[in-house]
Amino acid sequence: MTKAYKTSIVALMSVAGAAAQAQDLIPVKFGTNWVPEAEHGGYYQGVANGYYAACGLDVEIVPGGPQVNNRAMMMAGKIDFNMAGSLLEPFNAAVEGIPVKIVAAHFQKEPQVLMTHPGAAASFEDIKGLNQIFVADAGYQSFYQWMISAYGFAPELRVPYTFNPAPFVADPLSAQQGYITSEPFAVEQAGGFKPDIWVLADLGFSTYATLVETMAPTVEEKPEVVKCFVEASSLGWASYLYGDPAPGNALIQTANPDMSSEQIAFSIQMMKDYGIVDSGTSLELGIGAMDPATIQDFYDKMVAAGVIGEGLDLTTIYTTEFSNTGVALALKKELTGE
Repeated sequence: MTKAYKTSIVALMSVAGAAAQAQDLIPVKFGTNWVPEAEHGGYYQGVANGYYAACGLDVEIVPGGPQVNNRAMMMAGKIDFNMAGSLLEPFNAAVEGIPVKIVAAHFQKEPQVLMTHPGAAASFEDIKGLNQIFVADAGYQSFYQWMISAYGFAPELRVPYTFNPAPFVADPLSAQQGYITSEPFAVEQAGGFKPDIWVLADLGFSTYATLVETMAPTVEEKPEVVKCFVEASSLGWASYLYGDPAPGNALIQTANPDMSSEQIAFSIQMMKDYGIVDSGTSLELGIGAMDPATIQDFYDKMVAAGVIGEGLDLTTIYTTEFSNTGVALALKKELTGE
């Protein structure tokens, strides 16, 4: 972590300082998968609104980034919880015999998309007829293999994506990967047009995302800590999406001064519009909930695509004990009036 981020996290945690001094709180570190952004808003809102402190935790959010491996830090016992991008990460941990356990899924859909120029493709399958598809190595090894298996995309269509939208903007017969909360905004800024968006989750790429994971011994030895963290995070997400996100945004921008208010507003709106956080299972069981059938479905698709091997005991990699309690439903109802 850079000196700037260390300083900013001290400032972030001072917001909950009064509550921490008023009672004996259990210190907990939660590592995210990127620098502070709206996609982490529920956790920052949980700190800002005192949800973690209310159930006994003093939570420090440890930002990720290009040079940070918070997952390794969790495995080494340096942090307590980690944010996983998709189910493939705990699947791979299980293959390697690492006792990682998912305790919540705060994104019902992975926000992974393909973008095309306006009108360049009338359907998702039409993208197969374009000149090239810009996809990073990690994406090629995961969702692009599913695209090959499920939709017949050609491997040679893929061109390495370098996280620069300029080549996509320049070629009207190309496609580019992105997160719905981020890259479409960047393309609008760089290219002056709104790209057509193809949400992979809505096309069958059924992984949960923004998973909260911890080591299995933590679940066994500190269930009250896990319960508090999961439920307070879900309350944070309900408040961030359906209430006033300003407290969480203030902490995000303190921790990451480069994050613009315009980008944050765009990301929040896209999360709402596309049901990234709250759709499917969470509508009934609350934000953060998981359906074992969804996990099985995604695993079967990854086996079919050759991304992961057969034979995993999926019950060892997750528990719904803490996530499916519906704790945030009342707050959502209060905030929305529905």
